[in-house]
Amino acid sequence: MGRLVLIRHGESEGNRERRFARTPEVPLTPEGLEQARAAGRWIASRFAPVRIVSSPFRRALQTGAALAESLSLTVDVDHELREMSYGDLAGQPYEMGRGIRGTQPYWDWRPPNGETLGEVLARAGTALDRVAETAPEHDVVVVSHGGVMRALWRHVTGEWQSGSV
Repeated sequence: MGRLVLIRHGESEGNRERRFARTPEVPLTPEGLEQARAAGRWIASRFAPVRIVSSPFRRALQTGAALAESLSLTVDVDHELREMSYGDLAGQPYEMGRGIRGTQPYWDWRPPNGETLGEVLARAGTALDRVAETAPEHDVVVVSHGGVMRALWRHVTGEWQSGSV
């Protein structure tokens, strides 16, 4: 049976600045690129993937490209693996989101003009199932984002992780 190896992109400029990404084009930092290269070496030493599937966002694609170098693979894109939309919080500090979320569970929280993790779960879970079906006997690497990873955790385990967005 194949395995799905889920990888969050390396450190992006938004992560470094502790801000929600302004656009899908936010790149990795030099540290993030090195993290991606290290992840590629780690994956190559433990798995034998036949495919890499990535979010279309630049930071995920850059991570996928670094992994592809180590694994001698190409990167396919699945738009449903894109990061959660933070709507009006794009470009704002993370603290701003925590300040307006209130006491509701993080998976039910909708940033102004954004989407909930439940909505992310619906699209990203379907994408993960589709990816798994493409190579049921082989390992596949999936590159995405923190919010998507939380939703995929729920998809696979049936539980939301403790913590917050």
